[in-house]
Amino acid sequence: MTAYDAIVLAGGAAKRLGGADKPGVRVGGRALLDRVLGACAGARTTVVVGGRRPTSRAVTWTREEPQGGGPLAALGAGVRHTAAERVLVLSADLPFLGADTVGSLLEAADEGGAEAAVSTDQDGRDQPLVAVYRAEPLRRELALIAAEHGSLAGLPLRLLTHELSLSRVAVDPLASFDCDTWEDVASARARIREHGTVLDEWITAVKNELGIELDVDTGVLLDLARDAAHGVARPAAPLTTFLVGYAAAQASGGGGGPEAVAEAARKAAALALRWADETETP
Repeated sequence: MTAYDAIVLAGGAAKRLGGADKPGVRVGGRALLDRVLGACAGARTTVVVGGRRPTSRAVTWTREEPQGGGPLAALGAGVRHTAAERVLVLSADLPFLGADTVGSLLEAADEGGAEAAVSTDQDGRDQPLVAVYRAEPLRRELALIAAEHGSLAGLPLRLLTHELSLSRVAVDPLASFDCDTWEDVASARARIREHGTVLDEWITAVKNELGIELDVDTGVLLDLARDAAHGVARPAAPLTTFLVGYAAAQASGGGGGPEAVAEAARKAAALALRWADETETP
């Protein structure tokens, strides 16, 4: 994948949230800022423009001048800490942004002669805070705007995007869904609890909380839990999956890789089936 740096804009007054600390608002047990940081985990350097706070991974902190000076001022502050030829720019309130969207934007930024790859929402509107910019044109335009207006404070983002040649990328409508109001937050919290997504959201939240970076076939573990519950006893399901994780960690020297988990789960599932056969066979 193309090397890139990321700038996450995490300032602003959040007036429509009653002045709440919007980047710290939790959706699915995770702060909005942490959810965005997870989507750009591949960045060489991640710069967060806003007040310091605990985060799920290490970032570089900076502030716009003056504080509350708006997105262009924040972007100007953030870009000073980047060095890559591609700069991913994100707002900190995107609960459903994923690495797949970031990848699509990076691919588009590498194609043709566009100076930026900007996502578009389902209504075709540009989303300049879900975009990848080429660093040199970005710095050039920020400098020109600052020279023309005296500073970047209080200026709208359209002054930047109107002067750049854009490649527009239609992304999943949820990727650019932002939480501007408490109604948006409530909608996001309800959506992640829907049947088709709740397990993935929960597993991601648990891994984030425990500091685990591991891709596991959840289907294998769920099948194992089912076999243990049905073939042995219901409490056997959580205890068995715990023991599988413990065994996998031991087998891989503490690393607990996906292969070790799969092998331990296979053995435990076979045991559960043998156990069940004994109770059913006279």
